[in-house]
Amino acid sequence: MASLDRSVSGWLRSGDLLHTGLIIALLLGVWTVGGLEVTTGKVSSIEAMNGSTVLLPCTYSSCIGIQRLYFNWHFNNNGTMVKYCEAVIPSEDVEPRVKVLHERVEFVGSSKNSNISILLWNITFEDEGDYICFAKNPKEKNRNHSAVFTLIVVDQMKEDDNTLTVFIVSVLGGVIGLVIIVMVIKAVVLHFLRKGNEKNKECLVSTSGNDNTENGLSGAKADNKDTPKA
Repeated sequence: MASLDRSVSGWLRSGDLLHTGLIIALLLGVWTVGGLEVTTGKVSSIEAMNGSTVLLPCTYSSCIGIQRLYFNWHFNNNGTMVKYCEAVIPSEDVEPRVKVLHERVEFVGSSKNSNISILLWNITFEDEGDYICFAKNPKEKNRNHSAVFTLIVVDQMKEDDNTLTVFIVSVLGGVIGLVIIVMVIKAVVLHFLRKGNEKNKECLVSTSGNDNTENGLSGAKADNKDTPKA
């Protein structure tokens, strides 16, 4: 009997552990699905001309919501992380007070659309490299996430080689033009052939009418001759 009680109690403890494990797994799953995430968009790099101004995009999202969300931008300068700006967003739809740490950086984001993008003015070749957008959400037990955006600086933008496209378009245009010319010539030839056939038919009808008339007149004259008197 004692062994039976121990078995039942052990089974209950196992069931409790199983239920507890399931609850923890569900909570972790919800936390993971709704966790903080930052992204620099579908394109993670940009090529820009020396001296131009570029947008370094970054947005954040969280199904759970934010509270005192901290974010910053860093530049990876040959292994040395240089901070460009940082701020804390108190809550959703409250604009942050951004601390800009670089003279050519301007914050252009807004918490209303979960945007923490920055502008980099008058870029030089020294600005080429990786820029890291980082965010941390205390509401999710300081869960953090980051995304990298790569800037490539060039002397001049590359021009697309459209030689093949121009050649294909020219060939197609020539073929279409040739087909149109052939169709026009065919239509003109058929028109003149039809006219020639109509004239030939008219000539045949006229000739046939004249022959019949002449034959009829001759017969009539022959029939009208007086019969010789005996």
